[in-house]
Amino acid sequence: MGMFTELGILYARYRPERMMEHLKIFWSRLNIPKVIVACEEAHLWTELVFLYVHYDEYDNAAITMMKHSPEAWEHGAFKEVVVKVSNLEIYYKALRFYLDEQPMLLNDLLTVLVTRIDHNRVVQMFQKSDNIPLIKNYLMSVQSVNNLAVNTAYHELMIEEEDYEGLRRSVDTNTNFDNMILAGRLERHELLEFRRIAAHLYKRNKKWRQSMTLSKQDRLYKDAMETAADSKDGSVAEELLQYFVESGNKECFAACLYICYDLVRPDVVLELAWRHGLTDFSMPYMVQFMREYVEKVDKLEKAHEERVEKEKKERSTTEGTTILGPGGLGNTMMITAGPGMVVPQATGMVMPQGTGMNMGYGQQGGFGF
Repeated sequence: MGMFTELGILYARYRPERMMEHLKIFWSRLNIPKVIVACEEAHLWTELVFLYVHYDEYDNAAITMMKHSPEAWEHGAFKEVVVKVSNLEIYYKALRFYLDEQPMLLNDLLTVLVTRIDHNRVVQMFQKSDNIPLIKNYLMSVQSVNNLAVNTAYHELMIEEEDYEGLRRSVDTNTNFDNMILAGRLERHELLEFRRIAAHLYKRNKKWRQSMTLSKQDRLYKDAMETAADSKDGSVAEELLQYFVESGNKECFAACLYICYDLVRPDVVLELAWRHGLTDFSMPYMVQFMREYVEKVDKLEKAHEERVEKEKKERSTTEGTTILGPGGLGNTMMITAGPGMVVPQATGMVMPQGTGMNMGYGQQGGFGF
């Protein structure tokens, strides 16, 4: 070991071009700490990284590669080293290093670090430097964790890029973000689709009237009707119906009656139609309502008749049981002649013997004693 070690030191001092070959062949026979010192003195950074890696000094290897990147850094080797470091701060130093020197490789580095880093800290780091667009792929890949910082940063990026489809997918898939803050920002956006997402967020958070107001402003009447129907609130639906009447939108009046059929009251519909000349537009609703009303009455009548018939049967069964059943006449025990009793032929009356009384009919049919 001493010979190979001293030879390596001599190569480092006088033949640096042969040093790497020597290390690759004989690294297992070297006193690595001594050769590391020689490489540092000779500024052989690539060789120094090689020795650190084979001596399991991954932290020093990663730091050396970042400090002396023109000579020692190589992307593939760095990814293999950085995942083995023990000091977690090196992860964030590596991200800063890539941000400064290799920004296009950031997402590739984040891919191997995604299970080891704190997403909140990463997002905060790139927000401070205003470089969120550089980590777009990373944000998309970690959205499944439903992290507040990640979702918020991704939404900001989608708004900046005017990608309303990506934003709509995100708000429908992930829930960990401030709905009201995002909706408040989007309702003032110049693009219609972003204002539509704001109305969708208000609806999802049961802010029915705010959602309907946005939809009415943008003439998205179908969205307004669906919001009213989802609210399950008759007053909300009738308020929208009144709006269509006042704005003279007869077709939407009829469509709202269809979508909010279960919420609007028929007397309100009939009054609005009569007062504003919308009878033709309300007639389909009224026909359907009358049809269902008649069916309900028929069902109630049938149920009433069945109940009356059932009660009759139960009453007749109960009465039969009372007369002939237990305790009724059918089971009443008759008094019969017991032993020692005399039954007179004429009357069938039972008389006890030995009572000392001579009872019988007189000549005129009365009792005689």
